[in-house]
Amino acid sequence: MFEILKKQELAQNIILMNVKAPRVAKSAKPGQFVIVKVGDKGERIPLTISDYNAEEGWVTIVTQIVGSSTEKICALNEGDSFSAFVGPLGHPSEFVYDNIEELRSKNILFIAGGVGTAPVYPQVKWLHEQGAHADVIIGAKSKDLLILTDEMKAVAENLYIATDDGSVGFKGLVTNLMKDLIDNQGKKYDVVVAIGPMIMMKFVALATKEYGIKTIVSLNSLMVDGTGMCGACRVSVGGKTYFTCVDGPEFDAHEVDFDEAMRRQGMYKTIESRKEKMEQEKAAGHACKIGLDK
Repeated sequence: MFEILKKQELAQNIILMNVKAPRVAKSAKPGQFVIVKVGDKGERIPLTISDYNAEEGWVTIVTQIVGSSTEKICALNEGDSFSAFVGPLGHPSEFVYDNIEELRSKNILFIAGGVGTAPVYPQVKWLHEQGAHADVIIGAKSKDLLILTDEMKAVAENLYIATDDGSVGFKGLVTNLMKDLIDNQGKKYDVVVAIGPMIMMKFVALATKEYGIKTIVSLNSLMVDGTGMCGACRVSVGGKTYFTCVDGPEFDAHEVDFDEAMRRQGMYKTIESRKEKMEQEKAAGHACKIGLDK
């Protein structure tokens, strides 16, 4: 069993947990994910690794409540355990394989949207530990939905905040802030990494293509099963079909078919909503039970 050592509410419906998983912590690298299960019959849920400590043997995950399965995860408390905590899975960030000296000479910008801040953090932290530097933009609808800003500030070269309502930082979209940094503040970037809502990553990719900046996105939000068996995370990249959980989760943003990815993501969100409604009706004692015990 994998004990929850720490539980913290980062924002409404967004929960951070440190989980005792020594083997995963020892092997984890930025960009990878784990699969967790609550109970023997629980659903397999892929979650990106948000931090890890090999010496102390813990791994951090951040979960946003979006359906019945994530609600069950977030209902656990310190001292409770996951029945399964499998990983690390997926390919690490490509930075891990770069020549360190070349990496230190690059100007890198990370753009994190909402809960996407969680998987951005270990990458920026790893770069900081290697003596490389990265600017970070964190975007959210309002200041109440920002997460991990203090942690990010400690490892980023410069941290910029964008909120839709202007409650803190730059008022507007992360793409507009990025353009302001480049056009008006003299910033030059060799690489942009964007992780967050699919629509955000799409427009970041469109903007960086205009500037000719290499851009990487993580499509972790597409994953359902996390093993490649369900096929839910199929994505077209450069006209070829890939599985996000097996071949990714990071891809060349300028090659991703975001419109197809968003259609697929929307389809599975609809299925999850229907499942949640059926489980609520089942609990009330008047639902059709076919297929719900699988």
